Amino acid sequence: MSELFASGHIVDLIIVFTAIEVTALVAYRHRTGRGLPSGDLISTLLSGICLMLALRCALTGLWWGWIGLCLGLALVAHLNDLARRWR
Repeated sequence: MSELFASGHIVDLIIVFTAIEVTALVAYRHRTGRGLPSGDLISTLLSGICLMLALRCALTGLWWGWIGLCLGLALVAHLNDLARRWR
């Protein structure tokens, strides 16, 4: 189990589950017309995925610039999400 964390593969697993979740929720919205609009859902989850990527970079000891890039992208996605909700 410690290898799963040390290698960063735990983050890969979480991202896969998040992709499955997004796919299921978008399909649900498409079939029923209920639930969050796809753009809002993707905007919300994209910031979380970027944070998870930053964590993966940190766990695997990648260059700090990659961590900063992932955190910056998370900020942009988060601000986009806030702007969508504000309207």
